[in-house]
Amino acid sequence: MAGTLEPIQKMVNELSHLPGIGQKSAQRLAYHIVSMPLEDVRNLATALWQGRKAIRYCSVCGNYTDGERCAICEDENRHNGQICVVRDPRDVAALERMHEYRGLYHVLHGTLSPMDGVGPDDIRIKELLTRLQDSAVDEVILATNPDIEGEATATYIARLIKPLGVKVTRIAHGVPVGADLEYADEVTLSRAMEGRREL
Repeated sequence: MAGTLEPIQKMVNELSHLPGIGQKSAQRLAYHIVSMPLEDVRNLATALWQGRKAIRYCSVCGNYTDGERCAICEDENRHNGQICVVRDPRDVAALERMHEYRGLYHVLHGTLSPMDGVGPDDIRIKELLTRLQDSAVDEVILATNPDIEGEATATYIARLIKPLGVKVTRIAHGVPVGADLEYADEVTLSRAMEGRREL
């Protein structure tokens, strides 16, 4: 950008790599950071650096943790025979906001996408199968996104698990609360009909 000082431009370039941050938002953030007291900027940078350095994957489920195992895997009250399979740690956070699911998780860290070169060995499917052999699991809940990759991943995992004698379920997908049916696409409406339940 013409007229932008090089240090600010470097900040803009780095900030624009973040998801959802375009050039204008990155520039706005950079100018805001430049106007902050130096101590606040240091605290921000330190929190980002130390936070990233401290976070790792749970050795059991693959969720984010700052220890060997995440708090969910450590909680003995959650070992109820259910494992919910999700794409990434953000999905764990979303499901936890419900405060209704009391089982364990398994984070795949991706979904099958042959077009992008992501196959079964590139995500944590083997680790899931190992967990199923090593523990008393009654049900695996497949909670991948209702897109092409998520559906393909759920179908693939279900085919691998069914011969093990473990119940496999898929979360229902359908019309969100507050949405108008006329604006819903055919796939969403189809999923809503399939996921209907008796009242």
